[in-house]
Amino acid sequence: PAALDIVKPSKAKRPVHVDMNDSAIAAGIMKGNINISAGDTMNVGQDIAADRRDIMLAEFERRRKARLVTVPTDDGEVKARLRSMGEPICLFGEGPAHRRDRLKELLAERGETFNSAAERQAEDDTKAKTEQQTEVWYHEGPAELQSVRRFIANYSLPRANQRLKLSRIQQAKPDPEKYAKSQELHKSLRSLVSTASQIGDDRPLSYCRFSPDSKILATCSWSGLCKLWSVPQCEMIRVLRGHNTRVGGLAFHPQATLSLSPSCANMASCDADGVVQLWDLESDTPIQSIGDHDQRVSRVAYHPSGRFIASTCFDNSWRLWDLEQNMEVLFQEGHTAPVYSVSFQCDGSLVATGGMDACGRVWDLRTGRCVMLCDGHLKSVLAIDFSPNGYTLATGSEDNSVSIWDLRKKECVSNLPAHTNLVSQVVYEPQDGGYLVTSSYDNNVKVWSTNTSAPLKTLGGHTGRVMGVDISPDRQYIASVSYDRTFKLWSPE
Repeated sequence: PAALDIVKPSKAKRPVHVDMNDSAIAAGIMKGNINISAGDTMNVGQDIAADRRDIMLAEFERRRKARLVTVPTDDGEVKARLRSMGEPICLFGEGPAHRRDRLKELLAERGETFNSAAERQAEDDTKAKTEQQTEVWYHEGPAELQSVRRFIANYSLPRANQRLKLSRIQQAKPDPEKYAKSQELHKSLRSLVSTASQIGDDRPLSYCRFSPDSKILATCSWSGLCKLWSVPQCEMIRVLRGHNTRVGGLAFHPQATLSLSPSCANMASCDADGVVQLWDLESDTPIQSIGDHDQRVSRVAYHPSGRFIASTCFDNSWRLWDLEQNMEVLFQEGHTAPVYSVSFQCDGSLVATGGMDACGRVWDLRTGRCVMLCDGHLKSVLAIDFSPNGYTLATGSEDNSVSIWDLRKKECVSNLPAHTNLVSQVVYEPQDGGYLVTSSYDNNVKVWSTNTSAPLKTLGGHTGRVMGVDISPDRQYIASVSYDRTFKLWSPE
């Protein structure tokens, strides 16, 4: 057989020539000892480069994440975190700096962040507080509570039917007519100016309310005095003396100055000592004291029927008092911090409370259940008010915002960054809820459209914090009281 013909050049290498006709070569190929390529190629170099590139990018990303992780310099906290992660707290020859780098890499790999013991405790406290907020306490009430619930149900159902009937009539009106009415209202609100200003007391004023006939404005102050003023003359009618400390809130009976006798209990007020006083319109001393509060009472409100009074207390509860039976018929807990504000729905079936636990709650007086939790504010809910439409609720908070809630959807439908300081009061226009008025510690009162949530007018003039605001039932005036000891009346030009 012919031998392999191999040519060895003297200077340059040349390809090896193989005689495929050689029987020895053919036999070696058949036995598998010699492999001959069929022309297929494999590009090994590109795959290796791509793998190296992916490894390098992953390493760069890991280092970037490790740089973003913040780890304390306290070696004790670093060891404690390594122990909680199940990692050795110290390796042979490892110092504090290397230990911090190792913790950074571990946190970057797991996608976690470093939380100190204080931060973890704060997270646990927040979680526990959230669990408490979802829990409501119900107390066994007296035997009279059942009859009270029946009375409220019988009272509220006809009023709800009447409200819905009027709502359908309003809804059936042509859109151009409703739009024209809205534009006329907005034009009037944009022309609001201060028409009267009066010094109300020697100490800061804390609250104000118009009488149902819009002819009397009641104010209260930190001096413990309540005063009645004529509207719009702003002349003092009477000074009510009965509190020994700061008065936080007051309320008129729904039929006061209308059909209720002046000698009956036409007004209620509360103070920081936990005292709730009832007043008539003929004398300057209280006719009755109700309640047995151990701590400060911040607000009082009359039920639309005039038979009941709700009071909010700093013992984390609110109470319902029956004036006919002269007793407390409901003691309700549920807030995890002092209850500050309260408002009844126009039908009388629901009551809303705002607490310093940053939550508002809506309660059904017919069943005693909490039907809605208004959880969305970051700080205390200091003001709350129902719209006359019966299903919209506004809350004002220490976080400077106002939230609008829809009871039908059980959710917040709008959040207004209303002021630059805490919101002290929110009040809906009392007839159809066409606009909302808010007051704040930024010394301003603002008017908002309820259709578009747009600001219509800013009423500036007080030199101190605005403590409260109210709208007259005839919609002619807006009253505001301030820390500067004055109250002002605002009306369209």
